[in-house]
Amino acid sequence: MSFIKFLFTKTFLKHLLLAIALIVALCFVYLFWLSSYTNHGQKIQVPNLAKLSLVEVDEQLEELDLRRKLIDSSSYNPEFPPRSVIEQDPAAGKFVKENRQIYIKLNPSGYGEVKIPNLINRTRRQAEPTLKALGFKVGNVTYRPHIATDMVLELRYKGDKIEPGASLMKTSVIDLVLGDKSLLNREEPAAQDTTEDATGN
Repeated sequence: MSFIKFLFTKTFLKHLLLAIALIVALCFVYLFWLSSYTNHGQKIQVPNLAKLSLVEVDEQLEELDLRRKLIDSSSYNPEFPPRSVIEQDPAAGKFVKENRQIYIKLNPSGYGEVKIPNLINRTRRQAEPTLKALGFKVGNVTYRPHIATDMVLELRYKGDKIEPGASLMKTSVIDLVLGDKSLLNREEPAAQDTTEDATGN
């Protein structure tokens, strides 16, 4: 029997139909497994984790069958509690599948410390912008008799003298002690020390 005639026999057609049926069945099984494996059609809404502690985050995500991964902390934000979630990805309200990992950033416990530069014998015009650029606030300005007016004689924090190189938290209020040549000619001790606030009043 020739090969061409064999193609039209009942035996060949029967095996061909069986092969086609087997392939279709395998395709359906594969698609069903793939749908189950990828959680096709499943949607879990990501909760808002902002301002929550890690313990609270884990409790919420565990209930939703989600996971979390902690990434680098952001800069300190005083509007968020220390060590609370400040950023998350995916964002709150997005829909994800089961076991999805949520990336979060925590708010640091406080502002970072910054070293005090050596501003002694610098002018007030130089000192104030330098301190503000480093994240500090300028508080009271006190004047003392000195040959150079508006020259920085001391830096103080909460009444204590600060040495150059010391570290303070950002946003700390630093008071300036400046020289005033006009005070050299005053004889009365009570007039030897004058103070103004940060606005110059």
